Amino acid sequence: MYYIGIDLGGTNIAVGVCDENYKIVGRGSAKTNLPRPAEEIAADMVTAAKTAVENAGLTMADIKWAGIGAPGSIEPKSGVIIYNNNLGFNNVPIVDLVEKGLGVPTFVENDGNAAAYGEMLAGAGKGVKDLVAITLGTGVGGGIIIDKKIYAGFNYAGAELGHMVIEKDGWPCTCGRKGCFEAYSSATGMVKMTKLGMQKHPSSIMWKLTGGNIDNAGGKTACDGVRKGDEAAGEVWNKYLDYLACGIINLINIFQPEVFCIGGGISKEGDFLLEPLRSRIAKETYSRSGIPQTRIVAATLGNDAGIIGAAFLGNIR
Repeated sequence: MYYIGIDLGGTNIAVGVCDENYKIVGRGSAKTNLPRPAEEIAADMVTAAKTAVENAGLTMADIKWAGIGAPGSIEPKSGVIIYNNNLGFNNVPIVDLVEKGLGVPTFVENDGNAAAYGEMLAGAGKGVKDLVAITLGTGVGGGIIIDKKIYAGFNYAGAELGHMVIEKDGWPCTCGRKGCFEAYSSATGMVKMTKLGMQKHPSSIMWKLTGGNIDNAGGKTACDGVRKGDEAAGEVWNKYLDYLACGIINLINIFQPEVFCIGGGISKEGDFLLEPLRSRIAKETYSRSGIPQTRIVAATLGNDAGIIGAAFLGNIR
């Protein structure tokens, strides 16, 4: 049998048909085109899913179920997206809308949880039972897998890993708190640190890398500066690594996962990110004197993690 995974984002709807080996054999996509009614978005999800099935050379008779990874507060049992401000959704019965269009059982889960589940099934955490994943993007998304199952708390609002405070009364966060992990360790936080570093060091090579325009600073600017031997860039990069390590250490101390998986654009720095990060973490985790230790790895599935995780939600429902 085959399974449909739908990744619903604020900009794009990405769909994949997966086989039993977690391989995507057909794809479909659509623009989310916000703002518009949930019913219209669900209809496009259905159309993109049917396109993916057709592109896989299959029919809906070959599909066992479909799964949706969606942002926001999700209630999996009722199939409702309780709230998401970016989508403009409030108590949207997304499962009912999509299930009626596809004619197969359909499930829904938070997109961060679905991506973590996908990495556990077929990516960086393949073969393990316990995994924590974060995605370093505009914010810090996250997912927790315990004994091969998604953990989301009694009210399905858990795993908001970006919203623990790592700097009391620090930078304001979009959630309303100050000093959140997300405020410092997201790509947005990285850019903010870079701009502050550029302002502090007018002779930094980071100015050259951005064409003399501070607004061109991005998540890679400091990294590229470090590679060119720029001390100011090194200061920025080390500060970022300190905050990122702090948040990861907190999570490892709480969950002690076999694998801690890091995704998002910054994770593409590979060992340039991971080696100094592992060194910092090894010095401070509560379990540092024992063995075995949590493995710190980069995500391997990229944007497909959410599709694959969503496609196999039926296994844990």
